[in-house]
Amino acid sequence: MVPMGAITDVPGLRVGHQQKSDGGWLSGVTVVLPPPGTVGSVDVRGGGPGTHETDALDPTTLVSTVDAVVLTGGSAYGLVTAHGAQRWCEEQGRGFHVTGGVVPIVPAAAIFDLGRGGDFSARPDADMGYAAAAAAGAQKDGHDVERGNVGAGTGAVIGRGKFKGGVGTASVTLENGAVVGALAVVNALGIPFTTQVELAETEAGDFDKLNQRQQLNTTLVVVATNAALDVAECKRTASAAHAGLARALNPSHTLADGDSVFCLATGEATLDRSTEAARQVSLITLQSAAADVVRLAILDGISSAEAVTTAAGSFEVYRFDASGGDVR
Repeated sequence: MVPMGAITDVPGLRVGHQQKSDGGWLSGVTVVLPPPGTVGSVDVRGGGPGTHETDALDPTTLVSTVDAVVLTGGSAYGLVTAHGAQRWCEEQGRGFHVTGGVVPIVPAAAIFDLGRGGDFSARPDADMGYAAAAAAGAQKDGHDVERGNVGAGTGAVIGRGKFKGGVGTASVTLENGAVVGALAVVNALGIPFTTQVELAETEAGDFDKLNQRQQLNTTLVVVATNAALDVAECKRTASAAHAGLARALNPSHTLADGDSVFCLATGEATLDRSTEAARQVSLITLQSAAADVVRLAILDGISSAEAVTTAAGSFEVYRFDASGGDVR
């Protein structure tokens, strides 16, 4: 199935990208900007994560709202982009109010793309984070989201470094009016699920030739909904959404991946909580949809990516049947 829609189908959600792909660069940053008062949490499952401020999103902590989510290249170095996005949020008066001002809550997660443009030191900085946040802030409600080789997906690859990954997005509207969207930055050790024959040929052939490439990877996801969820429910939704990642990529959640899923809830739509049974059905339906749109966003990111050649090598397009034939 070809993914339809985007995370920006959730009212109030905006996305901004900044990237560089010349002069030794192949990296960038993406900022997801929710409306003020959005509740959020995160579930980190990969064995090699690079994150910033994710502990603040635990349901037991003080602050329940999120001002921006930063997805960045540059591995741990790139996490400084969150400082730039935080500075932009402060200028807009967005953040947790304290005496004298605000403290923006800006969690971030990074993919490993160091050196993929040829220069190991070419990685996103705070100014790029600021620019991506500003780009998101300048967008109109419901805007189109650039896909493929943009933002944090600029230097993303899949399949142990041979194929190009990128940014993808998808959304669905449920019968109760709740909208669930996802944005993914696909930089995975694995590849999309294919038939057993194709997978065996790939593993025995191409993958064995790629062992000399550094296998440091991550798929980053932001799930968003207009439903009213508390922090614990956002946490559970992020956890459920990891199922979509596992359905899309083989393997996933490995020691070499930093797979992380954020969940944002803007609170505009009310779920049926008239009885305990109704509450459970509402949440299960929403969380199942979250897993579905994550899978679609990941496949969209791979199918939207374009081949790139840099001083570090060539990254091909991964061709697969995204219509549902060989992708399960």
